[in-house]
Amino acid sequence: MQFDFVQIFLYLLPIFLTLNYIIMKNVLLVCVLFLGTISGFAQDESKTTEEGPKDGWTKKGNISFLFNQSAFSNWVAGGENNISGTLGLNYDFNYVKGDWAWDNKIIGSYGLVKTKNSEFEKKTDDRFEFNSILGKKAKGYWYYSAFVNFRTQFTKGFEYDTDDNGKEIRTENTSIFSPAYLVFGPGMLWKKSDNLKFNLAPLTSKLTFVDKDYTSGTGYVDGDYFGVDAGEGLRYELGLNASGYYSFKIMENVSMENILNLYSNYLEDPQNVDIDFTMNFVMTINKYLSANLAFQTIYDDNAFRGFQTREVFGVGINYGF
Repeated sequence: MQFDFVQIFLYLLPIFLTLNYIIMKNVLLVCVLFLGTISGFAQDESKTTEEGPKDGWTKKGNISFLFNQSAFSNWVAGGENNISGTLGLNYDFNYVKGDWAWDNKIIGSYGLVKTKNSEFEKKTDDRFEFNSILGKKAKGYWYYSAFVNFRTQFTKGFEYDTDDNGKEIRTENTSIFSPAYLVFGPGMLWKKSDNLKFNLAPLTSKLTFVDKDYTSGTGYVDGDYFGVDAGEGLRYELGLNASGYYSFKIMENVSMENILNLYSNYLEDPQNVDIDFTMNFVMTINKYLSANLAFQTIYDDNAFRGFQTREVFGVGINYGF
C-alpha cells in the first residue's frame, strides 16, 4: 500500500505545489514526500536501467515555439486584440564513463505579448538556467557529487503603472545578470536513471549578483533588492540545497517533467526555505506539433515575500534533436 500511495502523490505533486498556503506550512513535508517518491520508485525499474547506461554521451533536446493570437471586432462582450509568442529550449547532454556520471541541462525561454491598448510589449517569460552535476559512484545508486547551477534572464524587466494623465509608464527594475544566481557545492547524488534522480548538498554556496545601480539609490535600505546591501553588487549565502528531477510518460504521447529545488540559508533565517518548482506537461500531436503547459512557482523572500507563479499554455511547433 505504501508504494501505491507514493505513486499517487507523484502524479498529484504539481497540484499540491500550487496550493501556496499548504506549502508555506509544510516545507519539510514536501522534502519527506519527494524522498519517499524516489524510494518507492526504486522498487520498480526496468531491466535496461538495472544493467546501467553505456559509456559515452547521451544527448537530447527540444526547441519549441508557442503562438497565441486573439482579434475582436464589434464584440459586445468585450475583448482586446493581442498577439504573443514564446520560444523555448530544453537540452540535456549527459556523459558516463565507468563509475563517473556527468549530467548537464540547459533551459531557456523567452516570450512577449503585445495588446492593442498597451504602450509597451510585455514579457510572458524570460529565463536562462544551466545545471551541471558530476558524480562518482559510491554504492548502489548513490554517488559522491558536486553540482553547479546558474540562473539569470535575457533582457530588462519593468514594473508598469500609469501617470497622472492615465498614460501607461514603466520603470526598469531588472536586467540580464541582475539578478543572476550561482549555486554550487559538494553532496550526495541518488540516481536511478537520467529520468529519476535526487541530490542533497549540505554545504552549498549561493551567490546573488546584481547591478550596483539598483542598490545605490537615495534611501535604499539594505536587502531591498534581492537581499543585497546598499551599494553592493553581491550577496553570499551558505546553506543546504536539495534538488530532485523526475520525468515520465503518463500515457502514449503525454509526458510530464518535474524539477524541484529547495534551499535553506544557514547564515540568515534558515527556516525560510527557498522553493523553486517547475512542471512541464507535453501532449504530442505529431512529430512537430504539440500542446505544451509550463508551470513554475517560486518562493524566495529576498526577491518577494510571497509566492511567484508563472503559467504558459499553448499549441506549439516543436523540433527534437
